[in-house]
Amino acid sequence: MTWRTQPGRALLMLGALAGLSVMLSACNTTQEVVTDAIPSDYRQRHPIALQEAHDRSVEIFIGRDRGNLTDTQRADVVQLARTWFKDGTGAIVIDVPVDTPNARAAASVAHEARSLLETVGVPAHGITTRSYQPTDPRTLATVSLSYPRIAATAGPCGLWPEDLGPNILDPSYRENRDYYNFGCANQRNLAAMVDNPSDLVQPRPETPPYTARRSAAFEKYRKGESPAPPADSEAEKAKISDTAK
Repeated sequence: MTWRTQPGRALLMLGALAGLSVMLSACNTTQEVVTDAIPSDYRQRHPIALQEAHDRSVEIFIGRDRGNLTDTQRADVVQLARTWFKDGTGAIVIDVPVDTPNARAAASVAHEARSLLETVGVPAHGITTRSYQPTDPRTLATVSLSYPRIAATAGPCGLWPEDLGPNILDPSYRENRDYYNFGCANQRNLAAMVDNPSDLVQPRPETPPYTARRSAAFEKYRKGESPAPPADSEAEKAKISDTAK
């Protein structure tokens, strides 16, 4: 029995082969999309972003019959002003409660805090006062001082879009790639620990050299002397090499 006597069978086989090739090409295309969608580098999967956030604040607890700052609260306000000079990107906001049992005392404390901020050098246009009404009457309303600054953030972590178990259909398993959540905690901790978030983008400029020390070192070099400082006799006696002798 030949293909000439069975044209229908030949057409059926050709159609099956064409359909199989289409299915294989579709599977290959899906695999490439999944592979390219998730970056291999954890720094690209969980990038550190810089944004403005209100994360510098001081809460001042005020009783009903007290209308002035304590020594500790004064120190907190002064410290807030010092950090504002360093990394503040906006005005210091003083939130004062209203329609509360301690509203009158809180208004007096807010006025004193504003005067204290201006005393240490914060300009008047750099301080904003606004009122708020607490939502929970059981909580003591506080006078809050805050300002925006540049903060580094990363995440969120704990996302598991794929199964960590062995799966031949998972491209990351076949290619021995990192799982999606790998490196997220490290990026998030680095963002939280960095002192100046701008250091993640660009280096700081160099500080000017200490001219007096540099001149003294050059003078010793010109005379042929050692530029090293004189050795401390007590420090020399405490060396391990001398002790072992």
